Amino acid sequence: MLKEFDPFDIFDTEAARLDRFFASLDEEGWARQSRCAGWSVRDVLAHLAGEELYNHACLDDDLTGFNTLLDREGVSGYEAFNEWCVRQRRDLPVDEVLAEWRDRNGETRARMRALGADALLETSAGPYPVGLQTFHYDSELATHADDVSAPVSAEEQDGRIWWRVQVGIHVLAETGSDAQVEVEGEQVWVHVNGVTQELTYPLFVEATVGRIPYDHPVDPRVKAALRVLA
Repeated sequence: MLKEFDPFDIFDTEAARLDRFFASLDEEGWARQSRCAGWSVRDVLAHLAGEELYNHACLDDDLTGFNTLLDREGVSGYEAFNEWCVRQRRDLPVDEVLAEWRDRNGETRARMRALGADALLETSAGPYPVGLQTFHYDSELATHADDVSAPVSAEEQDGRIWWRVQVGIHVLAETGSDAQVEVEGEQVWVHVNGVTQELTYPLFVEATVGRIPYDHPVDPRVKAALRVLA
């Protein structure tokens, strides 16, 4: 199903959405709490800028250098890397962080498109198709756009949620998740170890990116099995 989408066009669209939103913010907007626990909107931008270190290391085939940098900084693990990226930029002028993200993300998007969907990219999980890796980046930007409440027009909503449903289904299959999913009408049926639940498209997407609140009535086993893009 992913063949009906252009991952590079989606990448450009989601980056443009975030850029427009960030460019519109005043001091109060930057300080507002995001949907990410403990992070302001400004912190989400810092996270996105920092993630480009990894993206460029993959493009440069230099994950060894990337890991050496993290070792030198005493950073171990994905969550620690995320927090380190934010800390490194908290004392910088926000315009400088925004310029960094624009420049480095723009380079990532151009280089990924130039490589083409079928090329292989060296990642922390090993060689991986550029097109599929771009879908992961698409999901990352879309998730953080939602985290900071970047606007999505009514005309975009259906198409945007549909590609995100399909990316989630693909990654569930790719990772061997215990969840089995069936799309029926505008619902997704999820079967996990004898538990069956019916989710709307938006709720399914929120589950795949780990954004369903702890106290939401979705069965915890379903939440855990669907969380593959967070």
